[in-house]
Order: sequence, then structure tokens, then C-alpha cells
Amino acid sequence: MSPLPSPAQPETHAPSMEGPEWRISDQPVAYPEAVAAMEERVAAIRAGTAPELVWLLEHPSLYTAGTSAKAEDLLDHGRFPVFQTGRGGQYTYHGPGQRVAYVMLDLMKRGPDVRAYVTNLEEWIIRTLALFNIKGERRCGRVGIWVDKQPYGGLPGQEDKIGAIGVRVRRGVTFHGISLNVDPDLSHFGGIVPCGITQYGVTSMHALGHLASLHEVDAALRDAWAGVFETAEGGAAASCGPSGGQ
Repeated sequence: MSPLPSPAQPETHAPSMEGPEWRISDQPVAYPEAVAAMEERVAAIRAGTAPELVWLLEHPSLYTAGTSAKAEDLLDHGRFPVFQTGRGGQYTYHGPGQRVAYVMLDLMKRGPDVRAYVTNLEEWIIRTLALFNIKGERRCGRVGIWVDKQPYGGLPGQEDKIGAIGVRVRRGVTFHGISLNVDPDLSHFGGIVPCGITQYGVTSMHALGHLASLHEVDAALRDAWAGVFETAEGGAAASCGPSGGQ
């Protein structure tokens, strides 16, 4: 097996007999280090020398630019480091209080439908949020998972993004993955146009009044995983909510 590099921060490991290995980094992981580790693990999975992996972590505050990022959507060039990345999507923010899940799965064994894989990532976020009584929803034409703010005192039609998705597939193995806003500093999203969308905002579990810890969110991600990724049926079929958009 080709292990991830062992930086200064402690890590906890929870391998299972079925499904992927799970790994949790207890301290923020530098973005270049995380990308190098993912690339190494993806190669090992493809070579058959390492199992699939779900890696839960935080990053220090930074922006990443996906393959569709537009230069004008970086509004504050000096606020945080900016990293070009091979995942799909546009600009996004990562930082403390946000749970990032990097998912390295072998789609040659699980099924090569990348669209279905992305749908399952969406469903995973939705089911995780449901464990905290938060209704996360898909929206046609908008990537990610959204929350209707009206039940939280917002105006009709006001929606904020709580979960982001950006994936890459190399030789049938996935990497990058999802991010879920638990309790990040939401003002840090102001240095970019998140995912190229100007009409809607961002929110977090804490901003909605659900004061979960990262450890509790990690447990919920584990609980929601099996019903989406480790069943013959897979997750629920994708359906968009009532609102469109770009």
C-alpha cells in the first residue's frame, strides 16, 4: 500500500473491511501537499497496491481555481493564496471550519458513469445534512447543494450554498471531492465570486443555527456514506428543486 505522506499533524485512521479506507487529518493540510498525496494515492489505487480512500480534512485559508475559473471572478488578489487545480468548476474558498472530503474511488469497479458519481456526491451531502435536520437541495443549472433561507428568516426565493462539489477522474479513479460549510468565516468568500454565481450567497451549518462540531459532522458523513455508495441501488435519483439559475 502507498500511504499518504505523514506531515507534522496527527492523523487518525479507520480502515474498514468493506468499502474505502477512511482518514481524518486533525490539523489543516497545505493544499499542494494534499494534491500531491491524492495523486500518489490515485496512482496506487489504479495499480492495485492501495485501497480506495475517503480523506476528511481542513485547509488553511486559500482559494482554488477550477478548470472553468474566470480571472474576473477573483475579486481580492491579495487576501489568500490562490491555487490552480485540475478539478472541475470555478473559484472556491477553503479554510478552517469547512470540512473537505477528498474521495478516491475506482470507477472501473464501481461503474464508469461520472455523472452518476457526481449525483451520489450530492446525495451524500444531502443525507449528511438531513441528520442535522437541515434540508439541502439540488438546483438545476447550479452546482452544489443549496438551502432555502425562508425557513431561517430569509426572503422567498433566497437561497445560499452550503456544499460544493469539484471532481477529477484519472484513469478511472476519482479525486478531489466535496466541501461542507460547518463553521467557516463566511466573509472569506467575499474575495471571489464563488463558483461563478453572483445571484446567491453562501451559508454554513452554524449560520443556520446548527452548532455541530467537525467530529459530529465526520460521524454523520460516515453514517450517510453506506446508503449512497455501498448499496446495489446507489443513491437517490437526482432531481432539481424549483429554482433554476446559472
